[in-house]
Amino acid sequence: MRVLVTGAAGYLGRNLVTALAERGDTVTAADLVTELPADTDHVSWRRLDVLDADAVAAMICGYDLVFHLAARITLHRRDEAAWRLNTEGVRIVSRAALSAGVPRFVHCSSVHSFDTSAPGVLSEQSPRSVADSTLPLYDRSKFAGEIELQRVIDDGLSAVIANPTGVFGPPDAGPRMSRMNGMLRDAALGRIPVDIRGGFDWVDVRDVTTGLLQAAAHGRVGENYLLGGHKLSIHDAFRMAANVTGRRGSSFSLPHWTVKGLVPLATAIGRRVDSDVLTVASLSALRWNPSVDSSRARTELGYRARPSEETIRDLVTHFVATGRLDRHQ
Repeated sequence: MRVLVTGAAGYLGRNLVTALAERGDTVTAADLVTELPADTDHVSWRRLDVLDADAVAAMICGYDLVFHLAARITLHRRDEAAWRLNTEGVRIVSRAALSAGVPRFVHCSSVHSFDTSAPGVLSEQSPRSVADSTLPLYDRSKFAGEIELQRVIDDGLSAVIANPTGVFGPPDAGPRMSRMNGMLRDAALGRIPVDIRGGFDWVDVRDVTTGLLQAAAHGRVGENYLLGGHKLSIHDAFRMAANVTGRRGSSFSLPHWTVKGLVPLATAIGRRVDSDVLTVASLSALRWNPSVDSSRARTELGYRARPSEETIRDLVTHFVATGRLDRHQ
């Protein structure tokens, strides 16, 4: 099978490209990063700006399957580049896929396209992150991108939407570690004596990769599939990572009100150093801490998520094996 993956150089993209190559597919891995990985027997790396409609149209012909992963994750309240990529990018790539006659299209959206602040268990029937709400820009942009895709589906594209929760775990082979993996590495090194109260639904990147493949094979056209894992507090996650290296981990969790006053300063500093670890959006995500129902994906796709303890143990072992962590530091 000939497969195109956009956003292939990202954390999830690299894992998906590897899985496709391992099952014998011929993969074109497309991204806009400056330095692309070297080609292999099954994978050809190509530079692609998904906002360039002509370039997308020229590349997308002749594929049996397209995975659209290109997106910008941001916790800033204003980010025009992220909005364009997460909305116009979906429209351009999906419209080109329809014109080229691509038989199957999988869009990787996010749990954040749903309103994670809404009460109750979050499912595919839950309220969405509408554009005129006060929700973070990333959340609103991901749902807006899905709206763009649904218009193309209405015109005949065979597409399905996957909505992973908080993705973490090994392998993380990119030049820049994912946000959660980086924090877990710091916890494993004993560098986080205090954390912030709250948590999220975290899912292993390997399980999301499998879920994307299952969505391509079995997903119903136009449907969303929540690819969740397990609800886990930041405190417990950091302590699990520290315990793998024989450390105690953080001693206690600060309530949100104790750090809320630091957010404006942290946001201003973060913009200068390209960091959005502490923002209104990041604190809100931890405070809302939704319970996620992935039963549709389990029933219709055969999706399963491994225990969080296994993911964290494997992640720390991965860091040691790749030289990113010394157990004796």
